[in-house]
Amino acid sequence: MKTSPLSINLWFNGNAEEAVAFYTAIFTTSSVGRITRSGDQVLAIGFELNGQPFVALNGGPQFSFSEAISFIVNGETQDEIDYYWEKLSADADPNAQQCGWLKDKFGVSWQIVPTQLSEMLGSPDPQQAQRVLNALLGMKKIDIAQLKAASEN
Repeated sequence: MKTSPLSINLWFNGNAEEAVAFYTAIFTTSSVGRITRSGDQVLAIGFELNGQPFVALNGGPQFSFSEAISFIVNGETQDEIDYYWEKLSADADPNAQQCGWLKDKFGVSWQIVPTQLSEMLGSPDPQQAQRVLNALLGMKKIDIAQLKAASEN
């Protein structure tokens, strides 16, 4: 794993190894790098998901994740949206899901969105954009066909 000018540090409460195994099993282009230990305790794990470097830190209970920061996973097809949604939302709180956002079982927030969404929401036709937004607001997992139908009506 090469050094990147930007890495994302995720602070876990003692379950960094479990989290890294979970994420690297989901993202097919992933790898685990350096594992830093203190005795038999894992302190930090470097890993990559789709080329983005992360560090998982076993930091303890002092801090927790919030929805103020989320990771966006773009999908070209409904199959991709479905795959990432199903995998990342496994064992997670279904009440923490809205408009393509979910919070995984570790408390990390993700947005699983179709690549076409920003174009649809940024339509020069304000009524078309509003129809897409209204459709989106009623969804948990995003349905591309429903967004396209709203865009075309």
